[in-house]
Amino acid sequence: MEAAFDTSLSPHALSQPAEAVPRLPDVLRDNLDVIFVGTAAGRRSAELGIYYAHSGNYFWRTLWQLGLTPRRFAPRDFAKLRDVGIGFTDLSKSACGMDHYIAPGEFDVTAFDAKIRQLQPRAIAFTSKKAASLWLRRRTDRIAYGRQKRRSIDTCEVFVLPSPSAAARRYWKIEPWRDLADWLRATKPWRF
Repeated sequence: MEAAFDTSLSPHALSQPAEAVPRLPDVLRDNLDVIFVGTAAGRRSAELGIYYAHSGNYFWRTLWQLGLTPRRFAPRDFAKLRDVGIGFTDLSKSACGMDHYIAPGEFDVTAFDAKIRQLQPRAIAFTSKKAASLWLRRRTDRIAYGRQKRRSIDTCEVFVLPSPSAAARRYWKIEPWRDLADWLRATKPWRF
């Protein structure tokens, strides 16, 4: 099976036309409990068309360990999480790769804002400080992990989580993820 693009390319070689770059579909609906928001699909996720697809990613294991899902889902089952109140999107739907290689013009914060205002989730959870910084319009060193006091949209709570990516392992800590899980349970204990 041939990959959608050459994975041996350096990260700097992401100058393909937007229509050639694999993108992940939004997994959204009205009134979700939480929408996980990334900056853009990682290379492996883009290749497979699956959120948090890399085998070293902590995302799926963490959701299950913290009781955010009724069972441990496989990455390929990402669309099924909408049924348990969990959604997915990225600030860039046209680029993929590591955050620091994605051009600023690839992020569409305005479109993201419109989605959140329309869908009104209970919470949004940024899975990196970079994603949060783009939306909150603050530098990453000015953003703490966890529930945010200041936010741009009053209709939902905002959480900033350490990236579950294997590439960001040195920044990993589960406590902000646990805070999200505790908040979700405290505000809606009958989720599933």
